[in-house]
Parts: sequence; structure tokens; C-alpha cells
Amino acid sequence: MRILLLPISLLYHIVLIIRHKLYDWRILKSLRFEYPTIGVGNLNLGGTGKTPTVEYLINILHPHYRVATLSRGYGRKTKGFQRADHQSTYETVGDEPLQYFNKFPDIQVVVDEDRLNGMRKLIRSKNTPDVYLLDDAFQHRRIKVGLNLLLTEYQHLYCDDFLFPAGTLRDVKSAAQRAQIIIVSKSPKTLDENEKQRIIKKLKPKSHQKVFFSYLEYQPLQPLNEAAKQISTENVDFVLAFCGIANPKPFIEELRKNYKTIDFLHFADHHAYSKDDVKTIMDHFENLGGGKKIIVTTEKDAARLTNSPYLCQFETAPLLALPIVVRFHEEEKFNEEILNYVRQNIHHC
Repeated sequence: MRILLLPISLLYHIVLIIRHKLYDWRILKSLRFEYPTIGVGNLNLGGTGKTPTVEYLINILHPHYRVATLSRGYGRKTKGFQRADHQSTYETVGDEPLQYFNKFPDIQVVVDEDRLNGMRKLIRSKNTPDVYLLDDAFQHRRIKVGLNLLLTEYQHLYCDDFLFPAGTLRDVKSAAQRAQIIIVSKSPKTLDENEKQRIIKKLKPKSHQKVFFSYLEYQPLQPLNEAAKQISTENVDFVLAFCGIANPKPFIEELRKNYKTIDFLHFADHHAYSKDDVKTIMDHFENLGGGKKIIVTTEKDAARLTNSPYLCQFETAPLLALPIVVRFHEEEKFNEEILNYVRQNIHHC
């Protein structure tokens, strides 16, 4: 099948190369802002861990600077510039921005499909941010980002992949040269130096690029309803897991470390849960059998259920979310790279 799709991928490759050349030759304009701008992106269609990486950056920057995140707001039903607030839902700002706001209500979280317009409005806002985190903006070259972080998954490196539709790349491999930092995400928690060097050799970074390795660290389950608050998550007989994310494998693998019997329902990435979806989930839950049982989903899916009119349908079932955080193998060194970039550019503001 891949061979049959290669001609389409070749045409797509030509279109992308022409587009990049137009920017490189300055026929299409890129605008640089005199503020620290950090982009977090990938070459794949999804699932590399951008969201927890953005949260990691917020955690190290927010204590020192006024931070803003700017996203497209994928999956929202609104258009144009929107600022997240306590009345926001995933339908107004998207699931990932809503997750940022719920975790970090003191930062500015905005969405705009026209990121250039979004940046301009942020800069003109009452409390102008010091640092701008551009989520999933690697392909959006109308803004010339100061520091590009490119994520590639440990078990699915971009150098081993093909352009869509023959593979899962949405951009040409040569675009990786624009990144100053390459992050090999979802790597094992224990990783020896020989393995790191093997991966780096495959990636072939340029002289201006640094490679870091990150891994996911799962946090204790968080209750999402009253039924979950009333139950212990120990000695559970059955777990019904569901999610609508691009790569559910790490989520399921983590649950299997702690629970023996798991039933799993997978929805499309950024799936908007309907009344029928919740009924399907509850029907599966009720058919799991006797004993102690719970329902577990991801933080991103939980954001899509926040303020949902269908959340009450889980009333009789303990519903929990499995939070994740990103950690780096060379955490101090990575943090210093980020903070140094900001320190060196903050004086332009």
C-alpha cells in the first residue's frame, strides 16, 4: 500500500519544498518579533508529546516572566482571536489551550488560526507578555520564531518515516534544519549513553542543533466526578480506558502496569464526545462484570468533558484522568538552554 501512495507523497513533497523556498528566498514574508518566542512543534501528524512539553516550559518560565501561549485551537467551533477564561470550553478555545488555562490560570492563553494576528493582539494587550510559547507552529512560517523546539518520538523518529500519505510526516525531513533544539520524546526513563548516541547518529543534527531526550512521568489518578472521589483506586478489578488522542499506546501501557484487566475504547484525535459516545462508554462499563471498576481517560480528553452537558451521564461511574508530566534526562542543561535564550532576548522588549 505504501508503494502505491508514494507518487502522491512525491507531489506533496514538491509542493512543500516550493513553499519553503518561497520563505527562504523571502518572496513570502516572515515577521520576527522583538520578544522571546519559543515554538514547540513536530514533523509528524501528531502524538509526539507537544502539550506536556509546553506545560514543562510554562513551569520553568512562569516563575520569572509573564508567559503567553498561542495556539490554533484545533477542534474549536469559534473563529479568530479568542482568549481563554473561566467560562471557556473546548468548543471555544480547543482542548489543549483549555488544559493550559486550567493548569496555569495566571498566564495568558490565546488561540487564533492566524498566528500572526494572534501575536500582534497579544503584544498590544494590557499586560504584554515577556515570553511567547507558540504551540504546534513549526509549519507556520509567517512568524520567524526565535527558538524552535522540534519533537520526534523515540520509537517513531522522523528520519525513519515517510511523507503523508505514504507515512505520517506532514512536512519534509529537511525542514528539521530550522530547529535549534531537537527533543527525542517518550524515550525510556533509563537510557544509556550508547543508545543516546545511536539515536543522535540517526538524526544527523547540524552543528547549530542540540539534541535532548525526554520521557513521560505519570502522576496519580485524578477524580473527575463525585463517584471517583468516593472510591480508592487500589485493588480495582476492571478498568475501562477511553481516549481520543493520536497515540494512545503510552497511556494504555501505563495503565497495564497497575491494573490487570483493561477494556479500551479509542476515538479519533481531538474527538468531541457526544451523548451517544458517553452512552457507549457507559454501556461498556456496565458490561465489564462484577467487582470494583473505574473509568480512566487522559487529561486532554478530560478537558473536552469539562462543562460538557453529558458529564452527568457518568454520575454512577467513577471517572478519573491520568495526568502526565515531561521530564528530561539532562534537565538542568535543557532548562538552562531555555532560560539563557530568554535572558539574552528579553532586553529587546
